[in-house]
Amino acid sequence: MPPTPRPTGPFVAVATLCEKVLTDSDGAVSVIRIVDRVTITASGPDPPQDMPPTNLGLTALIMLRLGEALGRHALRIVPNAPGGEERPSVEVSTQFSGAEEGSNNIVADLSGFAVDREGLWWFDVLFGDHETPIARIPLRVVYQPVRVEATGPPS
Repeated sequence: MPPTPRPTGPFVAVATLCEKVLTDSDGAVSVIRIVDRVTITASGPDPPQDMPPTNLGLTALIMLRLGEALGRHALRIVPNAPGGEERPSVEVSTQFSGAEEGSNNIVADLSGFAVDREGLWWFDVLFGDHETPIARIPLRVVYQPVRVEATGPPS
């Protein structure tokens, strides 16, 4: 049996959705509120039965170790709705240089992205010109309509 080729990189250290990412002057990264499940609520006397489109205001953090992946490369994050429907993607360009253990921290603003149905969403992370899948990030969306009866002053 021929030997299996060894992967050359990049290698994913972290791939997550969060509220925000802080980067210190020394390059250290702090991830604030990692998110893998959100609950959307709508309340009122007659809340919608179907979930209204909701902007989640999330950020994606992809931390990569270079391996042999030197040079400029594209990274694309593709949201997939429950059922597999692809949504508009976010693409960033990144420059890899330095030693193979070097890293790139890619922070992608997903604040313009809205969910419009509940279920399990997947965010595929694709690398390079060949769009090689390197990670999948799950996000569970739950919708809870809450019926609240209007109350007024006693008659």
